[in-house]
Amino acid sequence: MFVELPSDEELSKKLYYSIGEVCDMFQINPSSVRHWETEFSFLKPRKNKKGDRFFNATELKKVHLIYYLLRYKKYSIEAAKDYLKKHKDETDARFELVKSLQQIKQFLLTIKADL
Repeated sequence: MFVELPSDEELSKKLYYSIGEVCDMFQINPSSVRHWETEFSFLKPRKNKKGDRFFNATELKKVHLIYYLLRYKKYSIEAAKDYLKKHKDETDARFELVKSLQQIKQFLLTIKADL
């Protein structure tokens, strides 16, 4: 299932999101997010002295990309790492395109339902 992340405007309304809020957005367990943090070196949420993780909008987008590759595209962690390494420059553009197409699809399905 593709998870729709709120718009940049919505994300910027809040400075940081707790790991619980992130997990609620993506319907995943906190252990998954913590595991992804160890596997994907570019995912670096801010931590307080207690070790609680806090994600800003940039980190949320990284979680969204990892989620997309692992849960939507069904890549293994190693395959996702390899994909990100090989397609570093074009990954963000492709991901944004997929998000746009998903929004269009939802819009069209809404119109169809209203007919």
